[in-house]
Amino acid sequence: MIHWHAHDLYHRMPAQATAGDIAVVIDVLRASTTMATALAHGATRIVPVADVDEARRRAAAMTGPVLLGGERGGVRIPGFDLGNSPLEYTPERVAGSTVVMTTTNGTAALHACRDAGEILVGAIVNRTAVAEWVRRLAGQSGRAHLVCAGTDGLVTAEDVLAAGAILDAASDDGRDDVLDDVARAALEFFRRTVSSGDATLAIVDEFRRSPGGANLVALGMEGDLPVAAAIDAIPVVPRFDAASGGLN
Repeated sequence: MIHWHAHDLYHRMPAQATAGDIAVVIDVLRASTTMATALAHGATRIVPVADVDEARRRAAAMTGPVLLGGERGGVRIPGFDLGNSPLEYTPERVAGSTVVMTTTNGTAALHACRDAGEILVGAIVNRTAVAEWVRRLAGQSGRAHLVCAGTDGLVTAEDVLAAGAILDAASDDGRDDVLDDVARAALEFFRRTVSSGDATLAIVDEFRRSPGGANLVALGMEGDLPVAAAIDAIPVVPRFDAASGGLN
């Protein structure tokens, strides 16, 4: 049995809420989707850092193929190799390379969970794989936190929707898990969204109404929305390794 706790915005998460537990960080538009895509396409490691200068320093100190990836305000950082669109992280571009990444919301949410016993990165594209990893790590009993990054300090529907998608996948094995109120609301939101018609189209429509999705549409990056809405498109779960300081 897993006790699921959902945090609709990492800024509002109580201090040390994830300490010793499993944390699943969610920034579906777009950091968590992009991280899963990069590893699925052959990147050897993703090193998440909080700020731009640190990213440049870390990349400069590394040996071997290294790429700088990230954004501020949704736009690629000047001098960086890649932005934060999953469409940029093709096998031809990232295979065999370490990606040092900093984003406005996603990498900050990762750092907020640094006291967790295990840190995973979750999205809609890898929701079933995430649920399976949490089940494996939790064993017979454990606590898992779904930590939504939000957008510029605001709760965003897309991250809550992804939390619900992971919970929906976790329920498929028939276990009698315990959900807190926010987790239960997220699960109901996801199931209501995909209950009629094409699930991907319904999720994209919800994205467009959210702050994160509206930002991408305004920036001309609407093509990222269906990529991030593709349920179970990627079987890879980025998992933080404290020894290397990266996601593998």
